[in-house]
Amino acid sequence: MTKEEIKKTILEEIYNIAPDYEGEDVDENENIQEAFEIDSYDFLNLLTALNEKLGVEVPEDDYSKVDTLSKMVDYFYEHMKEK
Repeated sequence: MTKEEIKKTILEEIYNIAPDYEGEDVDENENIQEAFEIDSYDFLNLLTALNEKLGVEVPEDDYSKVDTLSKMVDYFYEHMKEK
């Protein structure tokens, strides 16, 4: 899976949680929770949905490594290559 495909999947799941933001420009370096006004529960739901779709579980210790769209794409890309 390419980084662009991973990004598309991540955005689809973000828009499932925060549908009001669909179609808006996304700053890939902005904190996801702040950019999409989602709380920690919604962030956990996002990671759970991505685990189901992409097959990569993000341990709590790594949450800071996936706090922006850019970092999240890189994280999933690297961990998917390991499989």
